[in-house]
Amino acid sequence: MRVIRHGLQPYEDAVAEQEALVDAVLAGRAGAPVLILTEHPHVYTIGTSGDPGQVLAREVAGVRVPVVRTGRGGEVTYHGPGQLVIYVIADLRKRRDLKAHVRRLEELGIRVLARLGVGAGRSARGIGVWVDGRKIAAIGVRCRRWVAYHGMALNLAPDLRFFEGIVPCGMEDRPVTSLAALGVAADRAALEPIVVEEARALFD
Repeated sequence: MRVIRHGLQPYEDAVAEQEALVDAVLAGRAGAPVLILTEHPHVYTIGTSGDPGQVLAREVAGVRVPVVRTGRGGEVTYHGPGQLVIYVIADLRKRRDLKAHVRRLEELGIRVLARLGVGAGRSARGIGVWVDGRKIAAIGVRCRRWVAYHGMALNLAPDLRFFEGIVPCGMEDRPVTSLAALGVAADRAALEPIVVEEARALFD
């Protein structure tokens, strides 16, 4: 598994990078899987099932938040400082099962959190990683000619007020949490090696 790390990366740049990697995989110029670890400035993204009306406020906590339409599945979500965004480019052409890929992303989040002593799991409320009925990681995926990309946003210590500006993942009650809200130290530098180890176990 190739691992790419970024600091604070504009969302549009992250999508362009992934599109280029997918092109390279489909053209036989590069292999998969590729793991990208990044973080984005404040942005609301609208997935293919999303409705612009689910963006309730463009300014939160004195910050103007841009809104971007994106090709990933899912509805409206927030990205911002304090999240670890985990993108996986995976070649599914030999095993054409997108649902299994999404389940692996969920399992990645569950395993990483278990390493921190946090009991996480799945929920009938929707795709993602949940702790005590609250979503701690949102997942959205796109697949082009059976090469999957996009991935998961894990809430380490974002400002949760920004989720008040949207209907996150279509959930009016906004059941969102973070490691910081759970009282768990959320250091990206310490967490990334755990993510890489667990991702290699699941996707390599």
